[in-house]
Amino acid sequence: MSRSRILLTDDHTLFRQGLRNLISAELDLEVVGEARNAEEAVEQARALRPDLVIMDIGMPGLSSFEAVRRMRKERPELKALFLTMYDDEDYLAECLEAGGSGYLLKDAPAEQLILAIREIRRGGKYLSPPILARLVEDLRCRRPEERFKPRLSTLTPREREILKLLAEGLSVKEIAARLDLSIKTVEAHKFNLMRKLDIHNKAQLVQYAIKRKIIKIA
Repeated sequence: MSRSRILLTDDHTLFRQGLRNLISAELDLEVVGEARNAEEAVEQARALRPDLVIMDIGMPGLSSFEAVRRMRKERPELKALFLTMYDDEDYLAECLEAGGSGYLLKDAPAEQLILAIREIRRGGKYLSPPILARLVEDLRCRRPEERFKPRLSTLTPREREILKLLAEGLSVKEIAARLDLSIKTVEAHKFNLMRKLDIHNKAQLVQYAIKRKIIKIA
C-alpha cells in the first residue's frame, strides 16, 4: 500500500510541528502540507491533493466543517479527521454531516492519532473512546422521546449563517441587506432554524450560539 498523503490544519504552529514529527515517523504516512486556517486548507487541498486532511475545530475564519464540505465537493474521496478539545455531541454530529471520518480529542495519546489515521485509511470511522462511551451511555439513559433531539447539523449552510448573524444582534432587515436576500426569505430561514433547534425567542438563540461557540463573548 502506498503512503497516505496528509494535510495538517491548525492555527498553532507548535502543535502542527508536533503532529508533523509524530506522523512523519511512520513509514506508511507522509505529511505533504500544513495550513494555518480553514481557508488555507481548502487551497492546499486543491493544490496538493492529499488523501486525508486533519482539521482543528474552532479556528477563526471559515468553519472547519464548511471547509471539509468544500473539499469533499471537489474530491469526494478525500477523508477528514477532526481534532478538537470539545467533547460535544453537536460538534460530533456536524463532523459526520460534513463527511468527516474521525473525531479525536486533542488530549488523546499519540498512538490513538496513528490508530485513527490508519482506521480511516482502511475506509473505517474513528471516534475517541471517551466520546463513544458517553454517546452509548447517553443513548441508553435517555427516554425514547429524547433520543433524537434537533441538532445544529440539521441546519443548512444558509441557516447557520443567519443564526450567527441573529446571535450577533443584527435585525432581519440588516441580514437581508448584508446577504442580498429579501426580508421574507430571511424570516423563513429564521423560522426554520428556530423550529429545528427548538428555540422560541431571541434570548434562547443567543444562549445557544454562545454555548455552541457560534459566537464568542468579548
